[in-house]
Amino acid sequence: MKTPKKILVIRFSSMGDIIYTTPVVRCLKQQMPGCEIHFLTKGQFHYIYQKNPYLTKLHFLKATLKETIADIKAENFDYIIDLHNNLRTTLIKVATGIPSSTYKKHSIKKWLALKFKWHALFSKEHLVDRYMETVGFLGVKNDNRPIDYYIAKDYKLEELLPTSHRPEFIAFVIGATHYNKRMPNEKIIEICKGIDLPIVLLGGNDVKGNAEEIRAAIGDNVYSTCGLTNLDQSVFIVSKAAKVIGFDTGLTHIAEAFNVPIASIWGSTTPDLLGVFPYRVIGSEVIGVDLACRPCSKFGLDHCPLGHFKCMKNIPDELVINFANS
Repeated sequence: MKTPKKILVIRFSSMGDIIYTTPVVRCLKQQMPGCEIHFLTKGQFHYIYQKNPYLTKLHFLKATLKETIADIKAENFDYIIDLHNNLRTTLIKVATGIPSSTYKKHSIKKWLALKFKWHALFSKEHLVDRYMETVGFLGVKNDNRPIDYYIAKDYKLEELLPTSHRPEFIAFVIGATHYNKRMPNEKIIEICKGIDLPIVLLGGNDVKGNAEEIRAAIGDNVYSTCGLTNLDQSVFIVSKAAKVIGFDTGLTHIAEAFNVPIASIWGSTTPDLLGVFPYRVIGSEVIGVDLACRPCSKFGLDHCPLGHFKCMKNIPDELVINFANS
């Protein structure tokens, strides 16, 4: 096989899925010296590859697929590594005629596992390892290191946190895109009551009200950054935490880049179905409860289909408290 000079890796979304492509880019660059590694994604996810030393160039989807295809053709890539595997990436591969290797989604298998709760069909292999299979034909092997994330600026904790929360703190990521990925406020409050270290709450404007309710119930041991910090600042705070508690959401997954112990809490979604859980992070725990109705969705819903929300409400508080205090 001729040694490639230029490779394009494609993954359009979402935040969590893209962050897990970083070991592929790193291994390609380190194990194929002299080869340019390019990445194509949506513009809104540019921050994931900001300052990434293993990437030669970052490309973004254009307004039309025709424009994107023209850009790709102009680059004269030797290979496309398709880590998304959808209709658009298929059209790109057909239109450009560039040799490619494609990530196997196992969509039917996942649908059967979700529909009939056939747990034997759930993936026990991490998404990173499955992504790495697409570059095996090049002789590239997994280096078994954590994911990568490079913070854009040199922030200082004194700019973001009060004095009481700087020396040592627990970062609690209370946000998530969907309702049934989040823990109810009253349960978060009970957990926070049992945590010894100061707690920093992280999330967007959508959970700012939740954070205020939690802080009012706990007092000064809790400090909220929800709605006050951008994503990069939130990642910086997480990187300085003693431990991280979070749900199935992008910031929790990004935290894996800093080898901080993570309590990854799962409600309606499950790590086995998605093949996503803390990757190569020492001291981390995956927390969830076994229920006949779980998982009820692949990516999360805005309600509990059965109305009881036991997947979050039944999680023992002590599991999370003991993780934080141990």
